Amino acid sequence: MPYPGDTLVEGAAMIQGSSAGPEEPRPGPSETPAAPLSWWKRLTFRLTADDTELDAEALRAEANTEGAQPCAFCQRGEVATVAGRLREVIYVPGEAVPTVQAELFDGTGAIRLVWLGRRRIAGIEPGRSLVARGRVARQPDGTLVIYNPWYELKPAA
Repeated sequence: MPYPGDTLVEGAAMIQGSSAGPEEPRPGPSETPAAPLSWWKRLTFRLTADDTELDAEALRAEANTEGAQPCAFCQRGEVATVAGRLREVIYVPGEAVPTVQAELFDGTGAIRLVWLGRRRIAGIEPGRSLVARGRVARQPDGTLVIYNPWYELKPAA
């Protein structure tokens, strides 16, 4: 199917662009409708893909079944539900406010979950899958973060 701005030349392949007006950007891979892949394309992808790519694909599919929003599309100020696997968990002891910080990866990106006033949370450990919901903020370094999120631990694999 041609994209806006594509021109078809008879007897040739698709040619990007048109002299009729400004060129519209093509949607990226995450913006295009998910067309089912043929069995051959799925097979060759599975045989040639890196383990991290296969893991990311599985996490995206799992997050999609949970009805969660991809981390890559989370915006500052919105309430978002995200699902994925914890990549790292950091316990920051402090005299004033101890915190538990965890990085949640869903296959599209990562978001940091921060629980203030907690020294430890049972079940929050690297490799654990969970669903979290809360208001998204952005730290000065550009990292997305949800403070004191509601969370639901998924059964350990």
